[in-house]
Amino acid sequence: MSYYSSANPSASDLPLKEIPGSYGLPLFGAIKDRFDYYYNQGPEEFFRARIKKYNSTVFRVNSPPGPFNAKDSRVVVLLDAVSFPILFDTSKVEKRNVFIGTYMASTHFTGGYRVCAYLDPSESKHEILKGFFLSLLGRLHKEIIPTFRSSVSRLFTDLETELSGKGEANFNPISDKMSFDFLFRLFANKSSYDSSVGGDGNAKLDKWLFLQLAPLITLGLKYLPKCVEDLLLHTFPLPSFLVNSGYEKVREDFDKAAKELLDEAEKDGISRDEASHNLLFLTGFNAYGGTKILFPALLKYVGTGGSELHRRLAEEIRTVVNGEGGITLAGLNKMSLAKSVVWEALRIEPPVTSQYAKAKEDITIMSHDASYVIKKGEIMFGYQPIATKDPKIFVNPNEFVPDRFVGDGEKLIKYVYWSNGRESENPTAGDKQCPAKDMVVLLSRLMLVEFFLRYDRFSVEVGRLLLGSSVTIKSVTKAT
Repeated sequence: MSYYSSANPSASDLPLKEIPGSYGLPLFGAIKDRFDYYYNQGPEEFFRARIKKYNSTVFRVNSPPGPFNAKDSRVVVLLDAVSFPILFDTSKVEKRNVFIGTYMASTHFTGGYRVCAYLDPSESKHEILKGFFLSLLGRLHKEIIPTFRSSVSRLFTDLETELSGKGEANFNPISDKMSFDFLFRLFANKSSYDSSVGGDGNAKLDKWLFLQLAPLITLGLKYLPKCVEDLLLHTFPLPSFLVNSGYEKVREDFDKAAKELLDEAEKDGISRDEASHNLLFLTGFNAYGGTKILFPALLKYVGTGGSELHRRLAEEIRTVVNGEGGITLAGLNKMSLAKSVVWEALRIEPPVTSQYAKAKEDITIMSHDASYVIKKGEIMFGYQPIATKDPKIFVNPNEFVPDRFVGDGEKLIKYVYWSNGRESENPTAGDKQCPAKDMVVLLSRLMLVEFFLRYDRFSVEVGRLLLGSSVTIKSVTKAT
């Protein structure tokens, strides 16, 4: 048996307790937990009620979606900042086929391949594919700023046109189009608007994403009975043929434009077809899917943060940009408040809410208050929006604190886990941390910079979507 601790105290210093909780009756217990999670309580209350019931941040429960999407929904939940990092330690846990949960979307969505996200680092192909991604992103790093600026100019044109015509602008679809175009430009060196998919490529990917993530979604439609929605979305896998033609259309255009990248992948020993599906998954699921949630969340918290936050961000951003003679990587690293705001958005509303792993051996883990034995083969499930609001780590954890990570506060980024790893660490070919982690953070900083170079302040109205927040821009005050 091995011991695991992410903090200073030894697991042996804490009382060893049985893991509380129950899975209930076979089949029925999983369905009951699923209804509690989606309909009776909602995700946050589902977990918080059980923390209170068991007086523990580690307990047993059934993870959604349950039957019949998942063969086994039984998990040990980890909801504090101390126990959570065991999910990253691939020497002790296996990450095979648990990318999105206790179920795996059909490989028919990805050309019949188990793409890199579903591979465990122990599988030889994982290191080859992730190494290719890391090498590619490293080479493209200097291209991110000019490429993003080329794409984001259209976002502000569309936003101001909609504001002028309707009196408000729905940020999400405008942002989605921009994100897709940026990623297409970055990897394929060509605007998506100049390809045959035009401005519709992101809509095709949205449908492809929806069918894979449907078991984790509730529509929230008042006129649709819960039992009907549950049967349609959560009970059986949805077929890929409904979206394959759109996916293949995007892939065809992407392959043509990204020919040089695929040539390079072949030299690295990856078949052209497999490289194509993996590259599009990285682009369309990991990167586009992430920005689809993150950019609105960032604008939500900044937009509702008040005029003083806007003033401080505008002052910092404009001072640094003027001093650097433009937007530079060095300048972005000098923007301490903008950096903190991005990390705080990633902490309080992470684009990836859940992470899973299977124990390779018996492991003794610890929370703040006790230690527990996870048996070999048991699946662990970390729900990040609670773990990264750990009140024993963060002061006022449920509040958006813009300067939380400024100065000495930056040491706390090791407890920001959105990337399937610590924010203080960098991804390698041998782990499961998001290969585009640094790019996502950089893009978020760039979004803030572009906003506050153009506007002194802006106001928003916020709501909820299937995954993430909706943001409507109600007004903008142009920079003076």
